[in-house]
Amino acid sequence: MHIDSNPSTHMIPICTASEIKDNQSKGFNVNGTLFFIVRKEGMLYAYENHCPHLGIQLEMIPDQFLDSTHSLIQCAMHGALFQISNGLCISGPCFDQKLKMVAIKEQDGEIYLLS
Repeated sequence: MHIDSNPSTHMIPICTASEIKDNQSKGFNVNGTLFFIVRKEGMLYAYENHCPHLGIQLEMIPDQFLDSTHSLIQCAMHGALFQISNGLCISGPCFDQKLKMVAIKEQDGEIYLLS
C-alpha cells in the first residue's frame, strides 16, 4: 500500500476495503483519473490504468487486471505482464518499463485516494 504521511494530504474515499478481496483487482475513475487497485497477500497496490506501451487502458473486461493465475497484472491488448508489487513489466512490448503508482491508504475499513 502506498501511504503519504504529509498532513496536508487530502483523502478521497474510494470504496470499502471489503470490496477488494485477496487476489482481486478493481478499477476506478475519480475526477477523471483512471486507476486500479490490486490486493495481494493482504497488501494493496494501486496504479494508473495506463499501459506504458500504447497508453491505453489495461483491461477489456471491467475490473479484470490480473492474469489467469492472479499473480501478475496483464495488459489485455498485447499481453504485457507486470509485477504486482512494483508495476515493472517483465514480459511484452513495454519490457522493463513501469506502471505509475497511485497513492492510496486503507484505514478503518475504507480505502482512500491520497491527493
